[in-house]
Amino acid sequence: MSALLEVENLRVEFPGRGGSVRAVRGVGFHLKKGERLGLVGESGSGKTTVGRALLSLISPPGMVSADHMTLGGTNLLRLSPAEARKVRGRRAAMVMQDPKFSLNPVMTAGRQIAESFMQMDGIRAGAAREKTLEMLKSVRIRDPLRVFNLHPHELSGGMGQRVMLAMMLAQEPEFLIADEPTSALDVTVRVRALALLDELAAQRGMGVLFISHDLNLVASFCDRVMVMRSGRLVETCEATRLFEAKHPYTRGLLAALPSMENPVDRLATAPRRSDADDE
Repeated sequence: MSALLEVENLRVEFPGRGGSVRAVRGVGFHLKKGERLGLVGESGSGKTTVGRALLSLISPPGMVSADHMTLGGTNLLRLSPAEARKVRGRRAAMVMQDPKFSLNPVMTAGRQIAESFMQMDGIRAGAAREKTLEMLKSVRIRDPLRVFNLHPHELSGGMGQRVMLAMMLAQEPEFLIADEPTSALDVTVRVRALALLDELAAQRGMGVLFISHDLNLVASFCDRVMVMRSGRLVETCEATRLFEAKHPYTRGLLAALPSMENPVDRLATAPRRSDADDE
């Protein structure tokens, strides 16, 4: 099966007083239709920057370059701002980690979802409202009319994340980036949200790039896992074999996980920066 997303030698740099900061350095991977690909690493490793670069969300003076970066045959590097906006939403979408900071606080949840239908499809407000209620039902919201009229601060964490999912999936994209989508949720709600995401992705055949700090979560949800450190991919493996990883950095991340079965007085830490990180 041909790849839905293909990335070769992706680089993202930000100019600074002391020189350019290379946030992403030579990242390459592919994603098949219907595949769930995990991207893990410490904070600051460049995970979210990769996702934003794929959707043309790196603003100047940030600079994005790659040898090859396509989505379903479309060259993502040659898109004009107007063309990039057409790709976002219709073909690719990104779910952020905390709906409290991603949703507009002065607009109701329903209005924000309806706005995407009106802008993308050019339909009238009444039809957009009906489509929005259908989307809220599809993400298992029991009383969509009530939630339609709620503001973000009136939503629980789980409800807010479902609203975000409804908004991002409204245009039925073929590729979804889920950036720490469950980090703001408690354990019970997290399981339900992941089950819903899994179900919707399977129904629509979407390719999913799942960004997370949680190795256990990624191992259980994804098909493959990429491990990122200091802007580079250091290891890629099948999710079922993540705990057999060989790279010292991946082993360090695994060793830092707390265990109820084998408690220790002091958790291990991942290896620090090496000379290769500065190349």
